[in-house]
Amino acid sequence: MRATLFGLPASHPSLAAQLMLEHKGIEYRRVDFVAGLHRAAVRALGFPGITVPAVRLDGARLQGTRTIALGLDALRPEPALVPKDAAARDAVLRAESWGDEVLQPVPRRLVWGALKRDRSTLATYLEDARLGMPPALAARTAPPVVLLSARLNRVSDESVRRDLAALPALIDRVDELIAEGTIGGAARTVADFQIATSVGLLLTMDDLRPLIEGRPAERHAREVAPRYPGRVGRVFPSGWLPR
Repeated sequence: MRATLFGLPASHPSLAAQLMLEHKGIEYRRVDFVAGLHRAAVRALGFPGITVPAVRLDGARLQGTRTIALGLDALRPEPALVPKDAAARDAVLRAESWGDEVLQPVPRRLVWGALKRDRSTLATYLEDARLGMPPALAARTAPPVVLLSARLNRVSDESVRRDLAALPALIDRVDELIAEGTIGGAARTVADFQIATSVGLLLTMDDLRPLIEGRPAERHAREVAPRYPGRVGRVFPSGWLPR
């Protein structure tokens, strides 16, 4: 069994899919697209949607973190990414849905907002990229990609300020899910990978790291996704940051 994972450099959902494949012990080849241009690329490959991660495995096309997790469980049941126990399954899928719909867009918008302000460290986000070109070259051609991605994700000063204001409550919720045992247990689930990679991306931003350091959310992210490429310095006005 061998998979092809289509993703984006430093993308938290793409990393979540990669970690799930590794958790299952499934060999894979990773192919990264240029952000913004990936929408047409995945459709050209026969996937029904325009998003990554997308996985091609044994003739199946799986797209989106939850669909990939369920597909992997069907093809290789153990270790399970979605619990079989009904109550645990419901809790994990609710947490995954919150991680996907509520938490995941925030670090995406914030990192594009940060890189709009300062692209000097952009190459660090390309360290593990599989773009078919050296990271240094990709970084030199990236300014239009940053602007396109920021526009596609509706990044503005207003959206950044809203996301920064919402961040403390989001990290509180991650800590609550850990305390409840929904994530952070001995058996990692799709919710662990979905949420930890979002927190991992937040931890690459110098402005935001102090809000998370020392908390259960940080420990969980560093255990589940111990290596997250990228770092951007302090770029947001201090008045925008949560106290």
